[in-house]
Amino acid sequence: MSRHDWFTREERAQFWDDDISLFEAAHARLEAEREQLPDKPEETTLATVRALWHLASGVHVSARRATREPLRSLDPPQRSTFGSLVARRLEGVPLPHLTGRQCFMNLEMIAGPGALIPRAETELLARAAIDLTSRLSPDAPLLVLDVCTGAGNVALAIAHASPDACVGAADLSPDAVALARENVAHLGMAGRVVVQQGDLLAPFDTRQHVGRADLITCNPPYISTRRVSAMPKETAKHEPTLAFDGGPLGLRVLQRFIREAPRYLKPGGWMVFEVGLGQGEPMLKRMESTGAFESVESVRDAAGDVRVIMARQGAAA
Repeated sequence: MSRHDWFTREERAQFWDDDISLFEAAHARLEAEREQLPDKPEETTLATVRALWHLASGVHVSARRATREPLRSLDPPQRSTFGSLVARRLEGVPLPHLTGRQCFMNLEMIAGPGALIPRAETELLARAAIDLTSRLSPDAPLLVLDVCTGAGNVALAIAHASPDACVGAADLSPDAVALARENVAHLGMAGRVVVQQGDLLAPFDTRQHVGRADLITCNPPYISTRRVSAMPKETAKHEPTLAFDGGPLGLRVLQRFIREAPRYLKPGGWMVFEVGLGQGEPMLKRMESTGAFESVESVRDAAGDVRVIMARQGAAA
């Protein structure tokens, strides 16, 4: 993309030459010094500069939305703020922590250090779950449970796509629960998505939930403890370890979820969960070999790796 394509005609018409020079200088610096993380493909240099420019002008937008929203000329104090924001980004502060926003499944969500920043790869999980809701034919509103909910992104994406669904979300971290509840209010879904604090499915150990869920989703921590220290500093320093440390093999929470989730499913209900790179194929074979599920399916990413597994509870379970 040519630098002439960085701005719309309307932006160029109202920008001062100093605005364009400042923007181009920030782009050059970020392009040279910033590390592009593969799990945040939306954070291109251009999207990053535009998001920080919007923020300097007082507008909070995600990297995805920043490329679509028109920029405004900055006054001198705002230019100073913009320079400070660029410096903080180069220091490793995650872009969503600066802007307070992250786009997930086209929902502009609040982001912060209380929970893992929603990743584009987790949209595979959300899409798989939403697709399953269209395949179910309940005689009552769908009951969906989402555990390890983090910022609430998967739960809220399902609720947005299925307005009649009753969605319960839970996380062990009080900070994540607070952020998820903030997102529920932010997206106008109070009463439709209820967030609770607790260990995995423990908050749903009630008559209203056990054996009644149509769908249970989970994006568990799946990074092995020994690999945590090798993660990019931006992630390891600024995002909660609880959200990605999955124990010695990265499977501690995932194995518990697979054991415990069937108890909460109704006959014919589905459990859907995300797995890390390298975990998908063996986990898929393991679940198929148990004979405990009526159907086991998977979703692969663009590289062909299994990243989501779906298992259906048998009718006689």
